[in-house]
Amino acid sequence: MTPNPLNAAEVKLLYEEHGPALAAYGCCCGLDFAAADDVVQQVFLKLLEGRVAMPEKPLAYLYRAVRNTSLNRRRDFRHEVEIHEEDSWLVKQDGNPEEALAVQAALGDLPEEQRETVFLRVWSGMTLQEIAVVLEIPMNTVASRYRYALDKLRERLQPARNARGEYAGPRKR
Repeated sequence: MTPNPLNAAEVKLLYEEHGPALAAYGCCCGLDFAAADDVVQQVFLKLLEGRVAMPEKPLAYLYRAVRNTSLNRRRDFRHEVEIHEEDSWLVKQDGNPEEALAVQAALGDLPEEQRETVFLRVWSGMTLQEIAVVLEIPMNTVASRYRYALDKLRERLQPARNARGEYAGPRKR
């Protein structure tokens, strides 16, 4: 790592590009949306204050920092760690809220390690190797978690069909 070469404009650009995804990742780590947003703002405040050393590619650092800060917050506030199904943290402005809530509910049913891996791979576009670096685990472990999670999500989200073959939404638990 080299000393923080980012100026305020570069930090702002990173926040605008990755802030919403980082907040959603904080939710994936077990925080409610408000707490996850606070965590993201804490991470970016440290960047602005120059209190961190920044690698050449800051995205992995940002996800690791959000993860660590989220886990610390969960540890400090254990009674606030439930993922509330009514909090929609995956919905885009132009997205389908019903589908997003179904995916969010299915993600909530996954073990935390699998949910985190899927989020980093699908929503953040990280490679399995990058995820291994962020989570500080072997790449084979990341690949296994990802594969098991996709199998569970595929089963849970496979459209249920009624007797006439019409789509009836995701399968219920």
